[in-house]
Amino acid sequence: MKIARRFVVTGLVQGVGFRWYTKDAARREGVTGYVRNLADGSVEAFAEGDIDAVTRLERAIRRGPPGARVMSVDVSDEPAGGAYKSFAIT
Repeated sequence: MKIARRFVVTGLVQGVGFRWYTKDAARREGVTGYVRNLADGSVEAFAEGDIDAVTRLERAIRRGPPGARVMSVDVSDEPAGGAYKSFAIT
């Protein structure tokens, strides 16, 4: 079953390779979507794929790369529409 989730990550998450880390994790899991920096210093990711793969990606996002400090992750379920063919940094 395909699902989609939006993540907004706060903490020390910009300037530490968080987007590249998320992109690599998403590609490993076969998840599509995007990750991007937001103006307020947080990072937003949208992920769509198999429920187990999206859950594993969420675990990776909650850890973050070395050098990052994830303070919180807000998660919202979104409609799975199949709009993305890969996972990109935008």
